[in-house]
Amino acid sequence: MTEPTAVQDRPPILCIMGPTASGKTGLAVELVRRLPFEIISVDSAMIYRGMDIGTAKPAPEVLERAPHHLIDILDPAERYSAARLRDDALALMEQIRARGGLPLLVGGTSLYFRALQQGLSELPEADPACRLELEAWAAREGWDALYRELARVDPLAAHRIHPNDPQRIGRALEVYRLTGRPLSDWFREGRGVESPYRFVNLALAPPERGVLHQRIAERFRAMLEQGLVDEVKRLFARPDLHPGLPSMRAVGYRQVWSWLAGECSEAEMEERGIAATRQYAKRQLTWLRGEADLAWLDPASPGLADRLADWWEAGGQAPFTEK
Repeated sequence: MTEPTAVQDRPPILCIMGPTASGKTGLAVELVRRLPFEIISVDSAMIYRGMDIGTAKPAPEVLERAPHHLIDILDPAERYSAARLRDDALALMEQIRARGGLPLLVGGTSLYFRALQQGLSELPEADPACRLELEAWAAREGWDALYRELARVDPLAAHRIHPNDPQRIGRALEVYRLTGRPLSDWFREGRGVESPYRFVNLALAPPERGVLHQRIAERFRAMLEQGLVDEVKRLFARPDLHPGLPSMRAVGYRQVWSWLAGECSEAEMEERGIAATRQYAKRQLTWLRGEADLAWLDPASPGLADRLADWWEAGGQAPFTEK
């Protein structure tokens, strides 16, 4: 039997994580300018075609200079999974390295990074009948009732899942009903899977939360000016899309959808969009603070991309430290 390769001897893979609006894409593009990096997106919304403005997808001219893998790969009516992300990303990493490139994982979707670096259990397949029962329950009593049930049967999962995330609430309850075991148990079992790579994790975030909040508000307003409403209108007009789909639950899209459905005013939509993005960033930061061996970077640090490129070219031994 072949002995597993020691972690320090595995090929290193650079990962740039961070909350939304922290500047991850800009930093990654600058790194591509210096070294033969190829960007693999680790983002649960950029995977969808036709969802460009609200996901802050790089502009075409940026993608021409720095192509991104795993964006625009699905129609918004389709579903993606952490397991599929893991398979797709690992295959891409192997291909990139085979042609002499350097994989660069960039994004803020914690579940995707966790699946890639720590592995996943073999969760049961989705059960349409069970899902319909849960959706009918939610229609009768509201998702608050299902979240309370989740907190009762799986408090660890409830702690990780936001009360306004019906997709993940429903999936956690579905797994419990199908197996009689909490989803958190399944996640624990999936950890410790040997990876062929050594992941070097860097988190990009302003030291002051107020700076991030300002960036979030400015970016959301800029998205509205760039045509986010028209983008969502095109999706809203499609008969095969509805607010229960993962794509339409994305931050920003669900708030504009709610306004188009007449559920709030335009001013409320903008306020809710900014607030929801801040809440999402808070959850991302909470996850990042719980990660071990993670170096924090200030996006405003002068010459950050050049210093990172020099460090990686010299061997990229963690941790990278600000000077």
